[in-house]
Amino acid sequence: MKISEPTIVERAAQPYVAITASVPMTRMAATLPPLNGEVFGWLEARDIAPAGAPLWKYNVIDMDGDLEIEVGVPVAEKVAGDDRVRSGVLPAGRYATLRHVGHPDELVDATGALLRWADGEGLRWDVADSRGGERWAARLEFYLTDPADEPDLNKWETDLVFKLAD
Repeated sequence: MKISEPTIVERAAQPYVAITASVPMTRMAATLPPLNGEVFGWLEARDIAPAGAPLWKYNVIDMDGDLEIEVGVPVAEKVAGDDRVRSGVLPAGRYATLRHVGHPDELVDATGALLRWADGEGLRWDVADSRGGERWAARLEFYLTDPADEPDLNKWETDLVFKLAD
């Protein structure tokens, strides 16, 4: 696994569209990737161009239960969603980030590295406890590599971008 040094960045608010899924950790790999194609197809049918790399937004994390995750794509401006694809805005603010180069299976370890780094720096996440688990304001994975261009999963690049508390 190869990861960059974590950094803190300021991000502007970013509109996006996504499909929300509730899945246990063990079913993520089978359930979520097909939703990427569905979101891109939805955008194409409406002649809306993506404004960035596809993302997964972890809303609620319960490692022993289900995770609530949005599979989405940034767009240039807010658009109307529908019953399947919802429209939202990633909040502006300070984010801790790092880039992972390697197989997506290694993202759990990369996430752990980012969480440990922030803890060591005395940083606080924009997260709150809820009945369903930890509710994050914005805990994001941006998938920078197009699988059509690079089929070797060990060369894929992913940015982890987690919102810090104000």
